Amino acid sequence: MSSHKLRPEFLIKDTQELRSFFAETHEIAVKKCLDHLDKHARTFVERSPFLCIGTQSPDGQADVSPRGDPPGFVKILDDKTLLIPDRPGNNRLDTLTNLLANPAIGLLFIVPGFDDTMRINGEARLTRDPSLLAMMAVNDRTPTVAIAVTVNEVFIHCAKAFRRGRVWDNTQHQDRKDIPSLIQIVMEQTDGLPDDMEERDKMDADLEREYRKTMY
Repeated sequence: MSSHKLRPEFLIKDTQELRSFFAETHEIAVKKCLDHLDKHARTFVERSPFLCIGTQSPDGQADVSPRGDPPGFVKILDDKTLLIPDRPGNNRLDTLTNLLANPAIGLLFIVPGFDDTMRINGEARLTRDPSLLAMMAVNDRTPTVAIAVTVNEVFIHCAKAFRRGRVWDNTQHQDRKDIPSLIQIVMEQTDGLPDDMEERDKMDADLEREYRKTMY
């Protein structure tokens, strides 16, 4: 597949030029930004079973990582502090190593059925405090580390993106079987996907067993 080259005369070069193409920011959009968790932000975080974490690597590469657990898995320690458990994953540790190099963090909280989202920006530190980790134990297993976030900016984000995407509309849900499974995609991208369909089915079953064993 050939690469596409962007035409330089249409590239936006600075903030002033960017702003020239848009109307002024609505006053409410500016005023709604808080520097702490009010009662509405608290309620949203407590209801959310899923969030995306944005970080930046030491060399400036952006990264976004999903996190999910039952509602309330992100603990609110006070109006300025959140605590996010780090559950078992692939041990790449992208988010954690990024935060050690650059503590800036962006969070997007999602609640199933809600079209609006909650955005929280702040600074993060990694903690091994046993008393804090114990708060997030599941099935008698505590996380190895947790991400403590000092909140700098909080605001609820409008519903337009989720409504445009019709995310919660069941009639728009796609069949996962329409494309290869996760393990099949990874194998094709790395060692090569086996031709034998029984072997492919076995890989899928093995992955499901691994999920059940290593969720916590």
